[in-house]
Amino acid sequence: MILRDAEFEKIYLENFKSVYSFLFRLSGSADTAEELTQETFFQAYLSLFRYRGDCAIGTWLCAIAKKLFLKHLRRSKTQTLPIDLFEAELAAPETSDPACGVVKKLESERLKKAVLSLPEKYSNVLILRIYGELPYEEIAGRLGISVSSAKVIFFRAKKQIREALENE
Repeated sequence: MILRDAEFEKIYLENFKSVYSFLFRLSGSADTAEELTQETFFQAYLSLFRYRGDCAIGTWLCAIAKKLFLKHLRRSKTQTLPIDLFEAELAAPETSDPACGVVKKLESERLKKAVLSLPEKYSNVLILRIYGELPYEEIAGRLGISVSSAKVIFFRAKKQIREALENE
């Protein structure tokens, strides 16, 4: 696919918000999201000839963004993921007791470790479903699997996390 700069600018303007939002939810940092969003569009510009049109351009861009985010995690070696969506399942009712805050922080660290220890296919589906807020149909299309496989993998990923936390 060969595009003029004006056409690519249109793609950029139409997809910037969704790519940035996706990366912000993954990283929890506006600076990281901004940096990785710019890198995503740079890589997309360089690789546009590889885009086959099998999926929406926004889906393709988010796939690039996810790969860049995972590369960023490996490079930074901090490997942190925002876990606010998971914490809701673990958190006890809100209290002003400082000890509860410490317990919640420890649980958050355990949860991050469990998510990062998942096999890649499980973590991919989990990240796209929870952080990307994508429907199973889009996850399936992006990963080249069936919709039912995406659902099963998501269920198994959650089960593995629960088991890892219980066995720790």
